[in-house]
Amino acid sequence: MTGMDDATAQHAADSHDLIRVHGARENNLKDVSVEIPKRRLTVFTGVSGSGKSSLVFDTIAAESQRLINETYSAFVQGFMPNLSRPEVDVLDGLTTVISVDQQRMGADPRSTVGTATDANAMLRILFSRLGTPYVGPPGAFAFNVPSVSASGAIKVERGAKKAEKVTFNKVGGMCPRCEGRGSVSDLDLTQLYDDSKSINEGAFTVPGYTGGGWNSRLYAESGFFDPDKPIREFTKRELHDLLHREPTRMKIAGINMTYEGLIPRIQKSILSKDKEAMQPHVRAFVERAVTFATCPDCDGTRLAEHARTSKIRDVSIADACRMEIRDLAAWVRTLDEPSVAPLLASLQQSLDSFVEIGLGYLSLDRPAGTLSGGEAQRVKMIRHLGSSLTDVTYVFDEPTAGLHPHDIQRMNGLLLRLRDKGNTVLVVEHKPEVIAIADHVVDLGPGAGTAGGTVCFEGTVEGLRAGGTLTGRHLDDRAALKATVRRPTGALKIRDARAHNLQGVDVDIPLGVLVVVTGVAGSGKSSLVHGSIPAGEGVVSVDQAPIRGSRRSNPATYTGLLDPIRKAFAKANGVKPALFSANSEGACPTCNGAGVIYTDLAMMAGVATTCEDCEGKRFDSSVLEYRLGGRDISEVLAMPVTEAEEFFGDGEARTPAAHRILRNMADVGLGYLTLGQPLTTLSGGERQRLKLATHMADKGGVYVLDEPTTGLHLADVEQLLGLLDRLVDAGKSVIVVEHHQAVMAHADWIIDLGPGAGHDGGRVVFEGTPAELVAGRSTITGEHLAEYVGG
Repeated sequence: MTGMDDATAQHAADSHDLIRVHGARENNLKDVSVEIPKRRLTVFTGVSGSGKSSLVFDTIAAESQRLINETYSAFVQGFMPNLSRPEVDVLDGLTTVISVDQQRMGADPRSTVGTATDANAMLRILFSRLGTPYVGPPGAFAFNVPSVSASGAIKVERGAKKAEKVTFNKVGGMCPRCEGRGSVSDLDLTQLYDDSKSINEGAFTVPGYTGGGWNSRLYAESGFFDPDKPIREFTKRELHDLLHREPTRMKIAGINMTYEGLIPRIQKSILSKDKEAMQPHVRAFVERAVTFATCPDCDGTRLAEHARTSKIRDVSIADACRMEIRDLAAWVRTLDEPSVAPLLASLQQSLDSFVEIGLGYLSLDRPAGTLSGGEAQRVKMIRHLGSSLTDVTYVFDEPTAGLHPHDIQRMNGLLLRLRDKGNTVLVVEHKPEVIAIADHVVDLGPGAGTAGGTVCFEGTVEGLRAGGTLTGRHLDDRAALKATVRRPTGALKIRDARAHNLQGVDVDIPLGVLVVVTGVAGSGKSSLVHGSIPAGEGVVSVDQAPIRGSRRSNPATYTGLLDPIRKAFAKANGVKPALFSANSEGACPTCNGAGVIYTDLAMMAGVATTCEDCEGKRFDSSVLEYRLGGRDISEVLAMPVTEAEEFFGDGEARTPAAHRILRNMADVGLGYLTLGQPLTTLSGGERQRLKLATHMADKGGVYVLDEPTTGLHLADVEQLLGLLDRLVDAGKSVIVVEHHQAVMAHADWIIDLGPGAGHDGGRVVFEGTPAELVAGRSTITGEHLAEYVGG
């Protein structure tokens, strides 16, 4: 009996030290079961699309978040996003999960590095206590809080007493001219309307104001001017009412509406929105009609005058936010004020964390939307480095993305530090330097998509090396320097480049070859490539900006592949192409082409159930009777790219236009994706390569790529190098911003920026062949590349 008790106790102890996952079926996972040791560093590896994120983020992290949400009252849950339980049989031993992913931070113009962390809040308190002259509480230094004059007054009635004046005093720090944005916009009136036409003749050229809709009707029926008179004949008063009139309530067609001048109306309805989230035609209008300039009142600091004039030792809060964070940290260290000692200690710790994590070159006023995915992820880490919480599960998505080999060692140290505080650290990663420090490795695969979703190996790094899996075999891969390099066919001359931290850079970028631009994070690589190479005719830029798309968007719609497929089906069956769109006439009427029925359960998690009428196929049953090459449209959309490439390449279904696009998708390593897979399920690396596939048909002669190895498995990097070679051999010039040593070794020419980051960078420290860089070892990159190819 005692033995039984001991065994039970041992089992209980073991279960406390493990996160047990049994029967995970989220996305492409095939009944995956794993046991992850707690308070250890576990790295999840496998080719892109093998199921790593499905296991770590969509199963473990998602269920932890759902269970935490369930601890709140039903009332509170009503205000939270609905989370459904992941497809998994058993999840035991979960702790609170903190996900630190690579999602870009919102591009809200008022969001900065300082507001995204606690640094700005602490600085505001500091200046409200120590700043002279004293100008008010912390809110007086906040550019997100509007300024209200302290001399303002309102009338109130107090019972039977006569009206009395009550003064109010709310002083925010927002610059009234630019409303805390730091820049002012100037609208080109010629892009708003055609002044030779009247409003009834369709003078407006602003998206959403054409075609007789409510917006144009509001102006036509306002009564402030004759809608049949050409705008160029308006009096000064009429033009003012059209463009600048303050909000005025009125009735149009019996409906209460607010009339407002065209310019403030456009500023509120269009210009205040995140530019990245705009529809393409609206974004094109903004780029055409709006010029942005630094606010002349606040000089881009976003702050009202009172906030700029209060100083600590001749430094204003605007000066502090403009400093590189490592310089700001040094300045804060000089402040010795016992009255705010705890605040200074917290601020110092936060700023030191930026420096420690390799972001000391940023400034607190840097707009959050301009950070790369890797930088955004590291900024999010700042909050957790000083945390007193233990026994938390931290989940990271490729924390080395955007990091130079020199910085990866520092990141490894941070991951180990989080573990050593008693936390469980789960990392999705491809870099061998990170895999090497793992206590435990889970390798998924063997392939991607439907060919993945199983656990190929679980155990130690040594076991992985000996295990014979794809990851194990490639773990010690080293690319060799090329025996010969290509000769350039010309040069792109850049002179006196000064974008961001570039210090008057003069450089010739060779054309007709593979050029790699490298350097530590913050050295000026992106500033040189994206800021100095003129975009436009002949230049195809494939950056890391996220793909826009709903759950109805998929690789077939995004790449334009669906158009030739629809036409081929229509031609073969003598019907119109719109029938073969699940977002148009061919949609299943029950689920409107979504394939699932979404049921909102108020404060409980919503449920998505497969549509019973179309069985998840998204199309009306009558459409599925039409066939091409023996397949209906839903069967075609369920094909992986490689199968579809064969299907449309020959025989009855031969469609050259579709075959070309599919060939490009296979070339960038996306042969495993199904044509109808929602874009929302794609990883960051998959999205960037999908973008590259869509641009391969462009007529551009210069391709600019931004870290194309992001999200790529060791085994897939070789395929990417082959693709880059094919582009160059086809007469293209390829310029790649990259840290991956295999890509550097394969280059024809390397431009290395540095020597450091921020104001310590911005100079070309080497230009030449990879062999010359290795031989010289004169830069940090040279030292690491020499070690890499030598190993």
